[in-house]
Amino acid sequence: MKFLGYRRPEGRAGVRNLVVVMPGVLCSSSAAQKIVSAVPGTTFLYNHNGCGQSPSDTEHTLEVLSGLLANGNVYGALIVGLGCEATQRGLYMEAVLAKSRKPLHYISIHEEGGVGGAVAAGVKIAGGLVEEARRLEREEIDISELVLALECGGSDPTSGISANVVLGDLSDRLVDMGATVVLSETSEAIGAENILLARGRTPEVGRRLREMVRKWDRDIKEQTGADIRLTNPTPGNIAAGLTTLSEKSLGCIHKSGTRPFEGVLASGEYIRGHGLYYMDTTAYDCGSITAKIAGGAQVVAFTTGMGNPLGSPIAPVIKITGNRATFEKHNDMIDFDTSASISGEKSVCELSGELLDLTVAVCGGRETKAEINESGVVFVNQRHSCG
Repeated sequence: MKFLGYRRPEGRAGVRNLVVVMPGVLCSSSAAQKIVSAVPGTTFLYNHNGCGQSPSDTEHTLEVLSGLLANGNVYGALIVGLGCEATQRGLYMEAVLAKSRKPLHYISIHEEGGVGGAVAAGVKIAGGLVEEARRLEREEIDISELVLALECGGSDPTSGISANVVLGDLSDRLVDMGATVVLSETSEAIGAENILLARGRTPEVGRRLREMVRKWDRDIKEQTGADIRLTNPTPGNIAAGLTTLSEKSLGCIHKSGTRPFEGVLASGEYIRGHGLYYMDTTAYDCGSITAKIAGGAQVVAFTTGMGNPLGSPIAPVIKITGNRATFEKHNDMIDFDTSASISGEKSVCELSGELLDLTVAVCGGRETKAEINESGVVFVNQRHSCG
């Protein structure tokens, strides 16, 4: 099976052809936004960091932001700095170019003589990138080059018994075709760690999976003095019918199907293998989606029982629900309904086949509801945070 995508200089494939403008630090956001407003066809990538961070958080921020810019969905990028911030030009350029050889430019407000000068310089650069990107055509790319991120949010009981099950079957199909699938949200695997232990490709991978989950449980208690089970499931999850974190976790890991995990990745770590992986991320939807896209995922499959409009500026996010009422009520933000597996109208296998077709169509350019709604957000979770 193939999809229509874009080939990048370093060999990676993309399903979108974005020209990204990103502030190198929060202080230069207004200049970057002015450039995006002046150049149609550009994408603004919000960056609330760049200065005032601990060394470890700066390192993690660079890992994630460079991964987003290096993602196969990005044709080229312009970083707009201030000039005096901690994360300087050289750090950004080195981090991105270590992962990708795509066109990358950097300007700073101080060097360009102020905001006006930076905007004028940025408009010229960004406009040139857009013209270059428009000349690139889609080509057939084997499905084995797809990296699919798995996500859930606003879960209800139908997530665990329908949407996640169908997505799990799709995960198995993609892994069997040589593609890469990435599960995350470690704190929402608490209570399911022994299942993950048994699903490692090797005993060592299984042990790493189990210890990763237990470490989150310990760290949250040590850092906050609280038990995560008192805040997760959320009030919305509970109102929808979920009762315990373990119950939520058992439904959550259904998204990964049945194939063995090949390894464990750090949050935002660039993915270089094929098969099923676990990325150690926050359960906060914005942060976990950002981390997996930074790792190289070109598409996100996001299940939601109650409905969630969250998207990403870098990758299309396919919204899937097992709740027919949610699909009908929130049709403007849901792409796919799996409730037929509950009613018996269709089998899980039939639905996962339809979801595969939709995924290939999205890879080829079909817009998701999140893209239509322009609901993309980015959040770089800090290493010392358990949120």
